[in-house]
Amino acid sequence: MPKTFLALMAATTALTASAFAQAESPLPPKVEADAKKLIEKALADDQGYRTVEELTTKVGARLAGSEAEARARDWAVDHLKSLGFKNVRIETFEIPYWAREKEAAAIVSPFPQELEITGLGGSVATPEGGVTGEVVRFETMTELKNYPEGDTLAGKIVFVDEPMVRTQDGSGYGVAVAKRSGAANEAGKRGAKAALIRSVGTDHHRFPHTGLMSYEKDVTKVPTAALSAPDSDQLARALEMSDGPVTVLFELSVQTREKAPSGNVIAEIPGRTDEIVLIGAHLDSWDLGTGAVDDGAGVGIVVGAGKLMLDKRKKPERTIRIVLFGSEEVGLLGAFEYARAHAAELDKHVMGAESDFGAGKIYQFQTRYGESQLDKAAAMARVLEPLGIARGDNMAGGGPDVIPLRIAGVPVTSLRQNGWDYFDLHHTPDDTLDKIDPDELAQNVAAYAAFTWMAANMPGPFREPPAEEAAPTEDVADGAQ
Repeated sequence: MPKTFLALMAATTALTASAFAQAESPLPPKVEADAKKLIEKALADDQGYRTVEELTTKVGARLAGSEAEARARDWAVDHLKSLGFKNVRIETFEIPYWAREKEAAAIVSPFPQELEITGLGGSVATPEGGVTGEVVRFETMTELKNYPEGDTLAGKIVFVDEPMVRTQDGSGYGVAVAKRSGAANEAGKRGAKAALIRSVGTDHHRFPHTGLMSYEKDVTKVPTAALSAPDSDQLARALEMSDGPVTVLFELSVQTREKAPSGNVIAEIPGRTDEIVLIGAHLDSWDLGTGAVDDGAGVGIVVGAGKLMLDKRKKPERTIRIVLFGSEEVGLLGAFEYARAHAAELDKHVMGAESDFGAGKIYQFQTRYGESQLDKAAAMARVLEPLGIARGDNMAGGGPDVIPLRIAGVPVTSLRQNGWDYFDLHHTPDDTLDKIDPDELAQNVAAYAAFTWMAANMPGPFREPPAEEAAPTEDVADGAQ
């Protein structure tokens, strides 16, 4: 057979296969082309970074329920309107309020010196003047849980010195964060005066990490705080070197109110249908830094992505809704309020995703779609691949604030970021704008813009369609017994 004929056959086969693949793709060619253009524009755009810069400079820290969180909502409304988004509004709700006032700790004996601590959100205060007690160290939460209950630690201060494992995906957090509530609860069961923990973080700076804790029902509430990693090491060495007890003074005063205002800020790019693709971030932050990494970065990413899609001047098939959730840090309160307020339209939410893991590069595209809809995930993944994003599994969480949507059956996507150093900064005074790399943030914006545009314009559902009732067999149809 002539070589030219073989070459012609090969070329024809390749073209046919390519055409067939294109025809079989659930992603319309025009939508794919638009997504690729969004990626190109995003990598040269700085709207995402400028949004974080404004938020962290004009507002700063944004503790849930505080006056600063209220200013953040007002800023967000003005900012989103100025960018051209539609239906911009605040959906208000109320939350319990907690704020630190004064916090201090020191080794009283045998080696007097101050320690760097921070109170954990939700902790009760110490009596005026603080509490003083002998420190009892536990290497792990498991060791403390296995310690006898009763009055076995009466008058003592519990110290849980369990470190956090550094991982790219932040999976070490789930284990380490258990002590944030666990130490105080287990201490209360054993008659202790207070509880201290090694900060839930991976850094070795003298910055303690705050975060939310909660008390179990009917447990004696004892005050609790986090020590910075170097101070945890210092206290451990003091216990090792001392010939007798090591005594610590711990003082914490807090302000609480039963009700304080909070709210979710919502903006939209209206679509041709009443279906909704939701992308979000949380607007509140802890009070120690300026909330740049957690979660000003997420705000910048979804707003920057939204602005690029808005600038297309092309109405998407589905409405694209941006939600800046309030009061995430104190128990996902804005997330659950959103799900409650929008319960009647959750079946119209075809997709949800949140950016809440800093500004590191996205390295994986993870989904939670119906098994029969995974061809759509594969088509999206191919578009995102040039950004260095690999296809992940179909077990996405979607982000903290979309948990209530996921529970309600809304398909979710996780654009997973490199979080190798995220927990160096998380909930500390070191969470500031200088920690954000504008180029890495732009890669996030590119991924969110492309993904969201594809989700808003790809035909068909992402959920598993309801199972059809089985057709009756011939015998049953004929009335046979």
